[in-house]
Amino acid sequence: MKIETLKQRLKKDRPMKTITLRIPEDVVEDLERIAPILGFSGYQPLMRTYIGQGLREDLEKLENSPFLELIESLKRHGVEEDIINNALEEITYNSDNS
Repeated sequence: MKIETLKQRLKKDRPMKTITLRIPEDVVEDLERIAPILGFSGYQPLMRTYIGQGLREDLEKLENSPFLELIESLKRHGVEEDIINNALEEITYNSDNS
């Protein structure tokens, strides 16, 4: 991830958007239980941290991957998103099982 993008992500005063997210009750209970142990004020900041970590990992992979340019090119050439997603799932499945 580019350093400027990372600096923006670390700002405390970034605008927030309220969303509704359905999560199994036992997962929320676990988040509530471990949040204070990990130094978080509640389960929502912990969830934001988990989401942010996973997002940064995926963005890093995509930024260093020729797949991103290929996907954008396929979209520009009219290839349907479902077809692209199916192909990506197939590649992921095959790489996981080799």
